[in-house]
Amino acid sequence: MPQVSFHGWQEFIARQPNPHVLQTAEWGELKRAFGWDVARIVSGENGIQILFRKLPLGLTIAYAPKPANSKPLSANSEEFLAEIDTVCRQKHAIFLKIEPDAWADETPADVDRWPLVTSPHNIQPPRTIIVSLDGSEEEILGRMKQKCRYNIRLAEKKEISVRTWDDLDGFQRLMQITGGRDGFGVHARAYYQKAYDLFHPAGMAEILVAEYAGQPLAALMVFARGGRACYLYGASTDEERNRMPAYLLQWRAMQWARQRGCSEYDLWGIPDADEQSLEAGFESRADGLWGVYRFKRGFGGVVKRAAQALDRVYQPPLYWAYLKFMAK
Repeated sequence: MPQVSFHGWQEFIARQPNPHVLQTAEWGELKRAFGWDVARIVSGENGIQILFRKLPLGLTIAYAPKPANSKPLSANSEEFLAEIDTVCRQKHAIFLKIEPDAWADETPADVDRWPLVTSPHNIQPPRTIIVSLDGSEEEILGRMKQKCRYNIRLAEKKEISVRTWDDLDGFQRLMQITGGRDGFGVHARAYYQKAYDLFHPAGMAEILVAEYAGQPLAALMVFARGGRACYLYGASTDEERNRMPAYLLQWRAMQWARQRGCSEYDLWGIPDADEQSLEAGFESRADGLWGVYRFKRGFGGVVKRAAQALDRVYQPPLYWAYLKFMAK
């Protein structure tokens, strides 16, 4: 059968050279627990996990983040593409949004074989910083900005300690503080708990907390699969910021990722601007993700932009209505 179970998808993902965490079976179960349906389609060496968001009148929006093969839509399997269409139509999808697991300077799909529309909207942050974890720890530190290295060492001198943490209540409190301060949405505690319960036992996630004298100052949840680690959720208080806990926290997360065989660390989300504009504006701007960029740039990574999302349209009138609504 083209559609496979949770365990069938785990077996498929295990055969992929470097799958993204957003295509793991565990990620599908996380989204299922919070209102999405999940379909996992395998045809030969081709596979894709699709999430379906329910809408009124039985309609859905289908979404495939970072499909497991680097070029899943260029697959030489007509059966595979037909099965995707069948499943999406059975679920009454208005369209299927695919965010390829590729960078903007790559060619993620053969759009002539399977008609797709370049979408104006990405779901995941389109631009990020990728830190290489190759080489020794001293070499990785050496690629960082001098001020970032200084802050990591300062945190150690100022008695910041970092340890693993399973206090989801404490993690949620830190997330709420950060969300209120920086103006971004925060998931419910149950969401972080479910993510931890799914990924942590498999060795694919860890919560780390930076403390001073037993007081939690900053925390993050880091995920790892294959050669990649992703910093998806992070938070901090306004206390003891002069001790630079967030810098040491990120460094410990990178060390954790290296221990799991990861060769790169995705800092996950900066302003969607080219590097020249980022460097010209980060000292004068603090709105949106600009403050985040000021912090993340110090770790010596490379600014990358994801390939633009692609939409497979099934119900054109409703799709154009969706685009008009999103443009408001």
